[in-house]
Amino acid sequence: MTSHEPLSPRVTIASHVLAALALLAILHLHLLPALLAGLLVYVLVHGLAPILQKHLPGARAHWLVVLLLGVVVVGILTVAIIGLIAFLGSERGNPSLLFEKMMPLIESARSQLPQMVVDHLPDNIEDFRASAIDWLRMHAAQLQLAGIQAGRTFVQLLIGLVLGAMVALHSFSIHRYRGPLARALTQRASWLAIAFHDIVYAQVKISALNTLFTGIFLLLVLPLFGVNLPFAKTLVVLTFVVGLLPVIGNLISNTVIFIVGLSVSLWVACAALGFLIAIHKLEYFLNARIVGTQIRARAWELLLAMLLMEAAFGLAGLVAAPIYYALLKRELEAAHLI
Repeated sequence: MTSHEPLSPRVTIASHVLAALALLAILHLHLLPALLAGLLVYVLVHGLAPILQKHLPGARAHWLVVLLLGVVVVGILTVAIIGLIAFLGSERGNPSLLFEKMMPLIESARSQLPQMVVDHLPDNIEDFRASAIDWLRMHAAQLQLAGIQAGRTFVQLLIGLVLGAMVALHSFSIHRYRGPLARALTQRASWLAIAFHDIVYAQVKISALNTLFTGIFLLLVLPLFGVNLPFAKTLVVLTFVVGLLPVIGNLISNTVIFIVGLSVSLWVACAALGFLIAIHKLEYFLNARIVGTQIRARAWELLLAMLLMEAAFGLAGLVAAPIYYALLKRELEAAHLI
């Protein structure tokens, strides 16, 4: 039997069952960060290696890509850690200064918010600080658990990066004969990588487009009318980051911008919300084209998949839903079922 001989239906079904169990186990065992990190490195290596192959032969290009990615990842983590330590040690990172910056926003919002909300707002900086300390004391156990989980996630990310690099290099090596099930599982894994590439590529373009329009509104349009929204540049960055989450990202960014606009005036908040909704309605035509080209799924399909996955697996399911759904559609199309 040669490696190019068609697979039997029994082998194909077995590979689908094993792949489905593996994907569910990843969510159940909370290994999604490792999977995403591994897929990211795998996709980057496969995307950059052909470019470097023009100048370097064979596996040397792949090793160079892995080395460059390792330097970039370690460099980003190092800069982030050093920057966080420096920020916490500076005056800007002082919690007291943060409270002082937040109080004017709260005071401005008092005249715009309903009385039932105003009654729960702190009256001064000392009340704000005391409320924050009480909250930290009440949730100390949860914060400690969150810190432990953050450490585990960081370790999983590093392991996923290493595994992704190893799998990428192995995929370029010369293979001996592999059995039919191994070839079928390799096909499932390659389509998972393609689904990951498609959803990330589409969402990055959508988020960048949304950020561009939001930045124009916050940094150009509002100042023309004499309105300078607090934390405008931070809101633009936040829009891009949360925009990487399909569908729900726009809801998060719009809510945050509306709340910050409310600290200026109710009219500014309503104008910001109205403008963002109008822009997002116009973006639907472009988004449909982008998503339709990359993952061949409509917005309502993704929203339904995210709703079901979030109900079953929580936040991890919400993040994994677009990738898993893109993989499912690719498998169904390959089987000529849709």
